[in-house]
Amino acid sequence: MGSRLTMTMTGIPVLYRKDGPIAWVTLNRPQALNAYNLAMRDELYGILQAVRDDLEVRGMVLCGAGERAFCAGADLTEFGSAPSQTIARQVRWERDVWGIFLSIEKPIIAAVHGYVLGSGVEMALLSDLRIASEDAVFGLPETGLGLVPAAGGTQTLPRVIGQGKALDLLLTGRRITAQEAFALGLVSRVVPRTRLFEEANLVMTNILSAGAQALGTAKRAVAQGAELPLAEALALERRLATSLLAAHKQAGFHRVFPPGYRADSLVH
Repeated sequence: MGSRLTMTMTGIPVLYRKDGPIAWVTLNRPQALNAYNLAMRDELYGILQAVRDDLEVRGMVLCGAGERAFCAGADLTEFGSAPSQTIARQVRWERDVWGIFLSIEKPIIAAVHGYVLGSGVEMALLSDLRIASEDAVFGLPETGLGLVPAAGGTQTLPRVIGQGKALDLLLTGRRITAQEAFALGLVSRVVPRTRLFEEANLVMTNILSAGAQALGTAKRAVAQGAELPLAEALALERRLATSLLAAHKQAGFHRVFPPGYRADSLVH
């Protein structure tokens, strides 16, 4: 797994590989620190649709090629060639990559290393879990460029780490280490660089030991309930849980828990 950092194919901005039920999606512009450009947008748009629609794929790991970065943000050379920054951003929005991310009900892990800046942070935030290598550096530098994050950062970051901490990062543009990102709750694990992809594979494999319907329902409950008052969110959870049980019964699964399950096993 450790060699995945340097496995690249020149000219292909995003690599896609299936390893059993896991889709490995690799941002592949290492010479540009995997900066997000139009070619990457177009390729990622199609690949994310494939991940969403392929019944053989049950989970996805998003990572970056090369030694220096997961993604260092938007490709500023494209900003420079566009008539204006506004037009450059509008072109990027013509394909709703971020909406495709949110439409995937399969678990997504972002395995990040090196520079994780701007759009890199935003893609990681659209994933369900974030695992960082010890050398990862995070930041949202947009305000220092006279911009604001436009790929969800102002909305996803507060939902993950809280409004006050998010404003600290958004307004100052300061960079933080992997350990500080862990302390803030931005990432769930920090591992040595050599173990990054091994850890992502292990975590995803453990996640996929659960049923696909349960995983999708859990994601739906969190996403749809996040903005609801607590009473409504709890009612949503009950509806989804009841619907899932009904689906199990209709499929002939009379036993929800595996044979030999004991309730007290959860505390051992």
